[in-house]
Amino acid sequence: MRRRTGLTHAVVAAALLIGSWAAAGTLPASAQEAPAAADASAPASPALLDAMRRDLGLTRAEAEDRLAAERRATALAPTARKTAGSAYGGAWFDARSGRLTVAVTPDAGATTVRNLRESGAAVRTVEHTEQQLDTAKSRLDRLDAPAGVASWAVDPAANTVVVNVVEDARTDNDVRAFVHKARAAGPVTVRTVADAPSTFAAGTVGGDPYYTGNVRCSIGFSVHGGFVTAGHCGGVGQQVRGWDGSYIGNFQGSSFPGNDYAWVNVGSGWWTVPVVLAWGTVPDQLVRGSAEAPVGASICRSGSTTRWHCGRVLAKNETVNYAQGAVHQMTKTSVCAEGGDSGGSFISGDQAQGVTSGGWGNCSSGGETWFQPVNEILNRYGLTLHTA
Repeated sequence: MRRRTGLTHAVVAAALLIGSWAAAGTLPASAQEAPAAADASAPASPALLDAMRRDLGLTRAEAEDRLAAERRATALAPTARKTAGSAYGGAWFDARSGRLTVAVTPDAGATTVRNLRESGAAVRTVEHTEQQLDTAKSRLDRLDAPAGVASWAVDPAANTVVVNVVEDARTDNDVRAFVHKARAAGPVTVRTVADAPSTFAAGTVGGDPYYTGNVRCSIGFSVHGGFVTAGHCGGVGQQVRGWDGSYIGNFQGSSFPGNDYAWVNVGSGWWTVPVVLAWGTVPDQLVRGSAEAPVGASICRSGSTTRWHCGRVLAKNETVNYAQGAVHQMTKTSVCAEGGDSGGSFISGDQAQGVTSGGWGNCSSGGETWFQPVNEILNRYGLTLHTA
């Protein structure tokens, strides 16, 4: 494999995507060095902290404190759900308090509330359980959404299903009809967004990442035997080429729309590493697992077009209405992205979160981006995440 001036072995080979991701990219077997291991005792790599300072307005100390608080919240979330039982209304990370907030209905009982608080969670009383909200959201999933409806998801903090409508389409008759049916399905709130979502694939331009035909996308996370990425980047059997045009492998599984995930086998002198690149600062962050970060947590991504950017988790299990069809079980973030970033890695601390799907806006004016959760991809194809 040829090297490119100014880029490390891991970047050239892997085309690892998206910024702050644990996107373990591929590396040419001919490379003589593997990325040095990151300090496991450090709260995060310098590059990740730099991105959080830039995109979230945090000092280094604030970024380190927030990552530590988010790790505690992530670890607490499964236990909190079990403790709340049938009264569980959802949970999210509150950046101001640095704690996990757990919503419960009035029938939770004093003992349940006390146990939640003693575990370190804040507690909020709400009207609807998570199960009720999920049921309402599932009813919306069965509707045929017009182009003016961008997405819909459960918002645990608002205790409602939020339907996002493109601002210029609010008065469209089809949009009004969809909203009317949505309100009949359960507790629904309508919000407006600036633009409709679209996928972030791009035509071929010289640069990093991988290519399928004339489409450029980004590598997500390394798995044993290959890497995961976005489904809209290629169909089963399509050939994948690396940054230098050399053959990497083929799409072994792909689903879009409905889902937006895929995986590619790696061979022909390429191999995988469990690391997310810092685009000029390697190593960045080793991938150590895939524990799911809660709503409200900080998250970063790395992509072949816009590289490193960070933001917050805004919603989970959101249905995104692309022009090609609806995609389900997506996670929405405040992170920006642009064409070519598709498939790249989303990471929270050292935990892999998902692969970039699409969104609206750009990294100059801002926007929102959705990703397909990585654990769903691993389970669907029986893959094992490559971890440090």
